[in-house]
Amino acid sequence: MRILYAEDEKQLSMAIAEILKMEHYEVDIVYDGEEALEHLKTGIYDAAVLDIMMPKADGIEVLRQMRARNDFTPTLLLTAKAETEDRINGLSVGADDYLGKPFAAGELLARLAALIRRSADYRVKTLTAENIVLDCETNELCSDVGSLRLSSKEAQLLALFLQNREVKLSAAELGARLWKDGGERGAAELYVSYLQHKLKQLGSKVNIIKNAENKYYIGEVK
Repeated sequence: MRILYAEDEKQLSMAIAEILKMEHYEVDIVYDGEEALEHLKTGIYDAAVLDIMMPKADGIEVLRQMRARNDFTPTLLLTAKAETEDRINGLSVGADDYLGKPFAAGELLARLAALIRRSADYRVKTLTAENIVLDCETNELCSDVGSLRLSSKEAQLLALFLQNREVKLSAAELGARLWKDGGERGAAELYVSYLQHKLKQLGSKVNIIKNAENKYYIGEVK
């Protein structure tokens, strides 16, 4: 599980990051809102912890921009503010939970686990892009040309790209998302090729593209 922890108090950030790592989370630490936004645009996280009182862009603004571009990463707002109005503002822009400072590490861990569990329990039924529709329950991929049944891994791979349209991922990063043990680079590349072929078969207007940095993303077919 990968967590983004955005907090401008560096000593607190490092302490919390160590606790999260002991619980087997991968943690990326950032110290301001602009850094948080850049990480969220280029990486995929199982949850984000955002301090409201950050420089450059506060936690509320980071969350507002996330939700505006359909980034629904489960998000916990962390702040010293405890007034009802601040909680309402945070929840109204899309926060999943709210934890005031000071807090017990155990409570933070429990709330994060609950956020991630609820996210895993919720499944989007369909995902669309241009002329294709992926049924996430049956793994059926349809277009105006026809339909194909994808394997479980192919469907997971396509869903990953469709839900993260701006993110570019290496074969190693894909393996880490699709296999608990990280898989092999070759396995991820093989499934990408399977999916590319099937999208082409269906006359899809989008496909999995490999850029000059050997990273993959979904983009329009030219």
